[in-house]
Amino acid sequence: MMNSCIFGEEIGTTMIQTKKVSLQEIEQLQAISRKTFGETFTDRNTPENMNKYLTEELSLEKLTNELNNPNAEFYFAIFEKEIIGYLKINFGEAQTEVKDDNALEIERIYVSKEHHGKKVGQVLFDHAHKIAKEKKLAYLWLGVWEENLKAISFYKKNGFEVFDKHLFKLGDDVQQDLLMKLSID
Repeated sequence: MMNSCIFGEEIGTTMIQTKKVSLQEIEQLQAISRKTFGETFTDRNTPENMNKYLTEELSLEKLTNELNNPNAEFYFAIFEKEIIGYLKINFGEAQTEVKDDNALEIERIYVSKEHHGKKVGQVLFDHAHKIAKEKKLAYLWLGVWEENLKAISFYKKNGFEVFDKHLFKLGDDVQQDLLMKLSID
């Protein structure tokens, strides 16, 4: 099941694969979600706020509801049979903010820390972009924490531009996200 390559890119001689997540893989989805979110944000947030977010927003119940939504899709990034990251995209009413039927929201792209710099995020982004093109959508959009400079740089490198801002609550901390958009050719 893990070897079904939908899309990928080589790292050395090994392929990074993307695979659509099934409900039977919900525990693996929760594990990679909690791991990568923690690695990305623990050093800039309080333990209490991180724990609250991981417990509430990445619970099996919440992830199951998201996975069961027909307008949301999750994809694993797999390297040498190991799940090393994931992507969550939303269409139509599943979108968190814009809710445009002619758009695709990239809600999450996360990669395990030990695989940063190996083009895994690019593979996941390219997969989302490919889906948007296949569906003949006009644009991709996303929200990214204004303090996540590495991610902002990645999205700008891929052609995204800031078009608005919104608030994101992490535990008790209200943070500001930049909303970024990319028109599809």
